[in-house]
Order: sequence, then C-alpha cells, then structure tokens
Amino acid sequence: MASNKPSIPKGTRDFSPEEMAKRNYIFNTIKEVYELYGYQPIETPAMETLQTLMGKYGEEGDKLLFKILNSGDFMGKVKDEELLERQSARLAARFCEKGLRYDLTVPFARYVVMHREELQLPFKRYQIQPVWRADRPQRGRYREFFQCDADVVGSTSLLNEVELVQMIDTVFSRFGIRVQIKLNNRKILAGIAETIGEAEKLTDITVAIDKMEKIGLEKVNEELRNNGLSAEAVNRLQPILTLSGDNESKLKTIESVLASSEIGLKGIEEMRFIFNRLTTNPTDNEVELDLTLARGLNYYTGTIIEVKALDVEMGSITGGGRYDNLTGIFGMPGLSGVGISFGADRIFDVLNTLNLYPTDALRTTQMLFVNFGETETAYCMPLATACRKAGIRTEVFPDAAKMKKQMAYANAKGIAFVGMAGENEIKEGKITLKNMVTGEQTLLDAKQLTDTILQAYATGNA
Repeated sequence: MASNKPSIPKGTRDFSPEEMAKRNYIFNTIKEVYELYGYQPIETPAMETLQTLMGKYGEEGDKLLFKILNSGDFMGKVKDEELLERQSARLAARFCEKGLRYDLTVPFARYVVMHREELQLPFKRYQIQPVWRADRPQRGRYREFFQCDADVVGSTSLLNEVELVQMIDTVFSRFGIRVQIKLNNRKILAGIAETIGEAEKLTDITVAIDKMEKIGLEKVNEELRNNGLSAEAVNRLQPILTLSGDNESKLKTIESVLASSEIGLKGIEEMRFIFNRLTTNPTDNEVELDLTLARGLNYYTGTIIEVKALDVEMGSITGGGRYDNLTGIFGMPGLSGVGISFGADRIFDVLNTLNLYPTDALRTTQMLFVNFGETETAYCMPLATACRKAGIRTEVFPDAAKMKKQMAYANAKGIAFVGMAGENEIKEGKITLKNMVTGEQTLLDAKQLTDTILQAYATGNA
C-alpha cells in the first residue's frame, strides 16, 4: 500500500542548500552593516501571549494572527451551550492564550517595556527572525517569512534617520543593487492637508497620492474628488503633486505653499536637516524627497523611508520611519523611535534576477578527497585536516565508490578541486590535485596543496 506523500502547509517553503547559502549571504551582509553602526542583536520567542498581540494591528490584523491551542484539556471548562453557539472568536479566546508573532515591532515594544531598567538609552537593536500571518498565500506573499529590522528607541535626534539612510545605502552598495532611497515626512503631509483646508481628510489624501506612481496624476485627482475634496482643495494640491527639481528646490516650493502651517514647516525643517547631513556625507545611491510617499501613516509620525530597486520591476525592498509612541500600547508613553526593515525575500529575487551573488557566497565545498579504500583514506585524512585548518571547506568521500560516481558528486556540488592519493602518491608523501575548472592535474606536497587552493581562490581561478 503506497504511503501518502508528505507536504508542507500552504504559504510556507523549504529552502535548498543553494537557496540557504544565498539567504545567509543576504542576512550576514545586513547583520554586518547593522553592527557597523552599533546595533546589537536581540531575539524574541516565536510565540507571544495573545494579550500582547491582539488589538495592535487593527481588526484585519487580528484575523491574520495564527493562534496556538492551549495544552492539555483546553475544552474541559467550556460549557456545551458555548460550543453550540459556534462563536469562533469567543471560543478561540477560551482555547488559545498564545499566538505566533505577526511582526517584530510589537514584540520589540514588549521587550523594551519588560527590560526597560536594563536598557541603555538610546537602545539600538536589530532582529532577523521569521514572522507568521494567516494571509491568503499568493505569488510573493507567504504565511511564514523573515523580517530584518533595525530600530533605535529613546532618542529624537534626526542623526538616527541620517544613519539609517547611510545603512541602507551601505547594504545595497555591498549587494551591488542600484536603488533609489525615497524620503518624506508625516508632518509635511499633515501640513498639506491643513493648508488646503482638509485636515480631517489626511488619510484619504495620503492614500490617494500614495498611488501616484501606479495610476498617474489624473486618476489621483479623480480619487481625491470622489473622497469629498473640493475642486479648490484639489487645485491647491497640484504644485505639490507635480513637484520636480532637486531636493532643496522641492523643499523651497513646499515651504512657500505651507507658509501658514506650523506642523508643515516643522516637517520641512526636519527634512532639510537630513538632506544637509547627507550632502556633506554623500551616499552611493540617490536619496530623493518624494511627497507621494505615504506608507504606514497611522503609525509613522515623522520621517518616512522607502527603497526601490532601479534595475528590476519590484515593489518596495526596504521601508521604515519615525514613530513617537512605540511603547504606548503597553502603558509606557513617550518613547520615540525610528527604524527600518529590509525585505529579504524581495532582495533575494532582485539578486537572482540580476545574478549578483558573489561566487563564494554559495559556500560550497572547495576540496574533495577521493576515497580509493581504507589505506588511502587514512593517508588523506590528515591532509583534509590541514586544508580545513587553512580555512578550505573540505570533504573526504565516505565510501570507496567507483571513480565516476565520486567525480559526478564533485561536479554536482560544484567542487573546484579534487585530491587523489593512490599507491604512488603515498610512497612519495604527495597528492595529485585536479582543478575541476581547468582540468589541470598537479603532484603536490601538503604545504603546496593548501597554498595552491588558496591562491586559486584568491585570483579567481577556481
């Protein structure tokens, strides 16, 4: 009787060794840059109490939380009438006290509140862990995926924003991905809504102008009118929607439009500080003021950051911004922070599309010793140890299989060097090294062996 073939839950993925090597290259590059700027790693549990998670992501977010059944007799105290009512949400509250984390931000806020006495402020942390959402799986959207967050809390200084932009620039320069880093400010958007006399319609205005790139100016104006903005208000928005020129020119234009808005002018002042600092510390990638950028407005209170790849059609590959009350949801108001999150899955796709992975990022085995039998393997083992001590990723084939099979193994794994020791090599105290790329074979002693392999990798000949 044939057994059923196993499967994995929809919206989750297995990663092959090659994919893991690529993902680790992404995570390690991001980690190195985070640490370069003084950010330290933390980890939080995969599950949090539902008390921590519920009500933090809005009604839709609550529906997308994966809940975990209580252990033991979780139905023991539930009455029959309650079961017959079939009220899913109410029963879930009785059956489940924990859930899988939905993002890294709420657990971070909980962490800060719980460990406040131990933390040195400003606290700069990074976190690279998986999160889970009971979303409908589709292309590019998964139920389990990684987030790569960095946040600094306990400081209102705009130097933090400047550093985050520099970090983004450094990461993408290391990846070799050309990007455009877009900045905006929630205060400027609030000032615009105030100036055109539609302060209470800030959300409608920002949701519409956020679609500028996708649907164009005419459709944005149409949506604004449909949302109840007067023709005069839409007309007054036009200079802002059609802004062009360098960042300083844009700021001057907005400054004249928002001359009567205190909050708008505060936003302009903040942006000008950031751009001035970036001018004296130039980035490799372009940093642009983009007033149509309005992501996460119910969350961000100052600077908003978004990054687009220039050579691949792809959504945002990094985003972030300033929030003024991260820990308020847990009863500790007034702790300001700013942070970013790299979209590891999208970066993975961009690097694949542009074929930008360095050869060594795949971390495959570099040297394989062929197994001709017990005597030969005993001779090769110390040589393998010497290779590993020299930092060369090395395997000894475990079985005395046919030569063809061992060479096929080396080819399949992309192993650049194969070492062979038969009766003659053992007598001379040497090894025959085959370069699988060039086909060249050389007879070497132990010292020459490691030097030759290291030299080949150093000069790109492996």
